Amino acid sequence: MRAPLQEHPYGQHPIVKPPEDPSRHDGADIDLSTRKDMYRSMREMRVFEKRAYDLFMKQLVKGTSHLSLGMEAIAAGFGRAMRRDDYTFATYRGHAHTLARGVPMTPVLAELLGRANGLLGGKGGSMHLTSVEHGMMGSYAIIGAHLTIANGAAWSAQYRGSGQVAVCFFGDGTTNIGAFHEALNYAAVYKLPVVFVCENNMYMEYTSIYDITAVRNPAADRATAYGLEPVVIDGNDVDEVYMTAKSAIERARSGQGPSLIEALTYRHGGHSRADPGKYRPSQEVDAWKAYDPLDVYRARLTRLGVDAAELDAIDAEALAAVDKATEEAKAGELPAPESAFTDVWADGGWSWRN
Repeated sequence: MRAPLQEHPYGQHPIVKPPEDPSRHDGADIDLSTRKDMYRSMREMRVFEKRAYDLFMKQLVKGTSHLSLGMEAIAAGFGRAMRRDDYTFATYRGHAHTLARGVPMTPVLAELLGRANGLLGGKGGSMHLTSVEHGMMGSYAIIGAHLTIANGAAWSAQYRGSGQVAVCFFGDGTTNIGAFHEALNYAAVYKLPVVFVCENNMYMEYTSIYDITAVRNPAADRATAYGLEPVVIDGNDVDEVYMTAKSAIERARSGQGPSLIEALTYRHGGHSRADPGKYRPSQEVDAWKAYDPLDVYRARLTRLGVDAAELDAIDAEALAAVDKATEEAKAGELPAPESAFTDVWADGGWSWRN
């Protein structure tokens, strides 16, 4: 028999119930400079994703794309908490996580357009963004595959004594994949310096995670099976994300092992640009959009004394940056046909096979 659903800490699905006290983290021990940086990061992610959508609708984005509009607080909070040499592993919904690690907009946008000046020379596209230089160790299209790879990076860091931490982001649907359980068990047994972050946007593609999962919190309710603390946070509040991230990353860095964090959030659009998302009740979509992470944070910064003009300036700078990146990306050449034969084998070529 299926266990009855329990009360959800942030309101029962499908309608979100925002925290009764939106000022609950106003007095958190986070300096104003860090908070402004996180606001800027979220704003840049927002305008970038909107621009990616616009370019897709103009048929300039090659292939599909999976946007994280509405989910920016998770990437921004963790990105700010991570050390420069830490590792990020993301899903195919990885644009924001790539930007969060300091990768410039132009090569990311050019990659979406399939241009030679793209992050991967136009050969990876939206779902495979990678920049080892920035600690962005890849966006992975195979559900759950990167959790075990993140373990490998964490084990390497542990063996080398580098103090690096791997942070692995995944969707709620991944919690019903075998690799999720294998990775958690392995990380716990060997006390690997890895932080697993479930971005629970409540839908695994077109199906509500709550319709096909035996527990109420698909990630957190399984944590105790591997000796980990169950952690559920408000993924639309960047301060809460940042504080949780700092604690979990420091725990991993000090040799205390992995953490599993379930961050509740919501994607404003469908699963991908091919999905209008009409399977979601309009009341649910409206309720979540009213709890937009950027609106939540702008209101907090205003309460903390940041002038609206300063926030407007950050907004304008983000828009100017994506405008510049758009023109630079569009000006890029198409990849040369012979580039298809490079980056194929370890020596960079393919001729040895013949």
